[in-house]
Amino acid sequence: MKCAVVTGAGTGIGKAAATALLQNGYRVAFAGRRREPLEAAIAEAKAASGQALAIPTNVADPASVAALFAEVKAKFGRLDVLFNNAGVGAPGVNMEELTFEQWKNVVDINLTGVFLCTQEAIRIMKDQSPRGGRIINNGSISAHAPRPLSVAYTSTKHAITGLTKCIALDGRKYDIACGQVDIGNAATPMTDRMVAGDGVMQANGTMAQEPRMPADDVGRAVAYMASLGPDANVLFMTVMATKMPFVGRG
Repeated sequence: MKCAVVTGAGTGIGKAAATALLQNGYRVAFAGRRREPLEAAIAEAKAASGQALAIPTNVADPASVAALFAEVKAKFGRLDVLFNNAGVGAPGVNMEELTFEQWKNVVDINLTGVFLCTQEAIRIMKDQSPRGGRIINNGSISAHAPRPLSVAYTSTKHAITGLTKCIALDGRKYDIACGQVDIGNAATPMTDRMVAGDGVMQANGTMAQEPRMPADDVGRAVAYMASLGPDANVLFMTVMATKMPFVGRG
């Protein structure tokens, strides 16, 4: 049975992806900061005994990341898929007003966390039999174009695109594929503000509500990327709300 790790799996996109992988026959480690949401997500997914693990993890902490993958290896014996999903944003303030601590928190989680998890995944994947696996990174529409007042988040998501390409290139010799899913306006607690009140700021400074799509659609997209055989890879996929103001002039 194939095995997967999903970070940020307690809510939103991570929860949807972890659930979709469970439904496709994977054993899945639900990783996230707090145990309670992870266990609730597993219960909601109605996972069979031994099919899912809740592992509290801080992806910005190398020791916590190492402990996550050590437990996965001990319990599952191998690793076939890693979905690097955990991420945070910073307050929507002018760039010159963002504090160093706010900047560093986003970089530590969104970029360094992905790097740390990827390192541990590669160490398992290259030495297991059969060798190899697949790493999928959550890039976001912000890997293509920024929203106003989003310098930290957007910078890390652009960096994820470079990291995805490096993993795809350097992983070849170990039969490790890497791809990126860029998500636009999935309906999660993080995007509730898009449909509340005046909505969110647009590029021209006006406010508008934006259409969203079900998070389960993203989960199915990640499961599709994971389902490919070792000789195929989706390097980049954009899955977005059909009517969100991204394509064209908004």
